[in-house]
Amino acid sequence: MIGRYSRPKMAAIWSEEHKLRTWLKVELLACEAWAKLGVIPADALEAIKQKADFSAERVAEIEDITKHDVVAFLTAVGEHVGPASRYIHFGLTSSDMLDTALAVNLCEASDMIVADLERLMEVLKKKALEHKNTVMIGRSHGVHAEPITFGLKMALWYTETARNLERMRRAKEAIGVGKVSGAVGAFGNVDPFVEHYVCAQLGLKPAPVSTQIVQRDRHAEFLTALALVASSLDKFAIEIRSLQRTEILEAEEFFEKGQKGSSAMPHKRNPVRCEQISGLARVVRANAMAALENIPLWHERDISHSSVERVIIPDSCILVDYLLARFTNIVDKLLVYPDTMRKNLEKTKGMMFSERILLELVKKGLTREQAYQLVQRNAMKVWENGVDFRDALLSDTDLLSHISAKEIDSCFDLGHHLRFVDEIFQRAGITNG
Repeated sequence: MIGRYSRPKMAAIWSEEHKLRTWLKVELLACEAWAKLGVIPADALEAIKQKADFSAERVAEIEDITKHDVVAFLTAVGEHVGPASRYIHFGLTSSDMLDTALAVNLCEASDMIVADLERLMEVLKKKALEHKNTVMIGRSHGVHAEPITFGLKMALWYTETARNLERMRRAKEAIGVGKVSGAVGAFGNVDPFVEHYVCAQLGLKPAPVSTQIVQRDRHAEFLTALALVASSLDKFAIEIRSLQRTEILEAEEFFEKGQKGSSAMPHKRNPVRCEQISGLARVVRANAMAALENIPLWHERDISHSSVERVIIPDSCILVDYLLARFTNIVDKLLVYPDTMRKNLEKTKGMMFSERILLELVKKGLTREQAYQLVQRNAMKVWENGVDFRDALLSDTDLLSHISAKEIDSCFDLGHHLRFVDEIFQRAGITNG
């Protein structure tokens, strides 16, 4: 994903340069902490802070020899610092720096994804209010059921996105944890003050208990939160894809000037953006499964999680950032066709009011089974013979012995089904204010 479709700001967080700069920040803070404890002389700390630098290319050259990225990094920095570099990484193990730096980068990524979700919520709210009273058929099992509004559909997506926003905030809280506790997490050769100082300066919390690493249930929670975001976007995209079907065509993706839908058929307008979202969401979900597999490690740690995270964490962050921006743009420019919605609403010739008739018959004293049988046999006439549902009901003498024609007519009222739309919007927190 780091390429044509990448999001530059998110991709920059996971660049080699930014990763190594974050490593250096952690190491310098650890040196400051040791200096406050009197372990590193003031002049050595000053030399370290003034001279500490590296080039990513030089780190890569050294790693080709050492086959150890942290050793290569420390060696490259040491070449700039000189003798005082002996204090860099004092008492630390690689994961002290790696996991603490990773937490910083994940918090940076979290902030971007939170902002993406907030932007999507704004667009969904706008679309919900715009189509609050745009009537359409609600479907269950893909089959016409009862009336809703398109605004209610957008309100549903808004509230789900709000839950994803809260999940991402909780995930940032879970992942915003560092550790500088040594080779097995017992502070054998490092003072707990160093951990507290480093984490405080970076806006992290120290892990209450750690091994050589921060425990990977935290990272799995983060990746799972991303997977939930991607899955919601997949769900929303599938709905648009369904509504764009030629037989339905109640909404569709915007079609840009010069865009082509098919190499063979010039008439095609395909939901390619939504299909892309559905496809890439599968990658994010798969990455979350890999994160769950990273939780069980041998003893105080093994290294089986490390290689996996180098792929799944940057990829998932970049993908979700991209998918959110992509889908926000789709919703913002979504083409909605109220006239088609009305036409589709009428396709079942009034059968969407069948439950109203059933309930009125129940009120008249019929059992639910008796009422259901009376209404269903008239609905079957519509399905099989194409007659109007109201006409079928009005010609049923058995049914008319329980309910009047006027009472039947009163059941064919769209307003009855939509009378609580305002209340639903209030519950969802969607107002014009």
